[in-house]
Amino acid sequence: MHSTPTDFPLNGKKLYFASDFHLGAPNSEQSKLRERKIIRWLDSVAVDAAAIFLVGDIFDFWFEYGEVIPKGFIPFISKISQLRDRKIPIFFFTGNHDLWIRDYFTQELGIPVYHNPIELSVEGKMILVGHGDGLGPGDKSYKFLKKVFTNPVSNWLFRWFHPDLGVKLARAWSSHSRITNEAKDESHFLGDDEWLWHYCKEIQASQHHDLYIFGHRHLPLELPVGEKSTYYNLGEWVNQYTFLEFDGKKATLKTFEK
Repeated sequence: MHSTPTDFPLNGKKLYFASDFHLGAPNSEQSKLRERKIIRWLDSVAVDAAAIFLVGDIFDFWFEYGEVIPKGFIPFISKISQLRDRKIPIFFFTGNHDLWIRDYFTQELGIPVYHNPIELSVEGKMILVGHGDGLGPGDKSYKFLKKVFTNPVSNWLFRWFHPDLGVKLARAWSSHSRITNEAKDESHFLGDDEWLWHYCKEIQASQHHDLYIFGHRHLPLELPVGEKSTYYNLGEWVNQYTFLEFDGKKATLKTFEK
């Protein structure tokens, strides 16, 4: 678990959190429409943003070869570049689809990339934020695959594929994801089986946080964790277009362009 500086001042502004854009899915046409909507959202929150947190699975697939990055997403990358030029901090988290993001955004745009949850101290509130994949009980098969996919040897071997072949193979794998498979209904609340909620309760038992903010689940959620803590799931942007706004006192889940 990483920690950012102990205090994150807002100075009358707000923090914004969004995840699971899945740019590139399910096809180029729909992705470009969604990309334009995301850009409109970024413009809208930039007015009073102290920082913007992009909390994983921003891309449905991303792999950085030594000298090659995936084709596309120029409007989105140009927009976050503009926001960085305006000195708006942006924080990137990897998810299970774009876990191979390395240093491109850091070197080119000055955007830090986190592969694990981080802690923030904001206006006296402690916040834990991360994508959420591989956390909590269960999902042993994915946890095993994540270890394989993030293994330096696996990364080295994958880099030997020509990028055209590597991206094609990865996108074929991605086509079986939850976000592109309508048969896998994500819309119902799982109660005590909400694994990220369970994870938050485990953390809270040993270390207090006022807010727990995660993506990955694809369902907007606001659930109590003890008496003075709340777990928020950010939902996704293929169907729901939800995000979280935090003004230092209150966190609010919102929908963009209902």
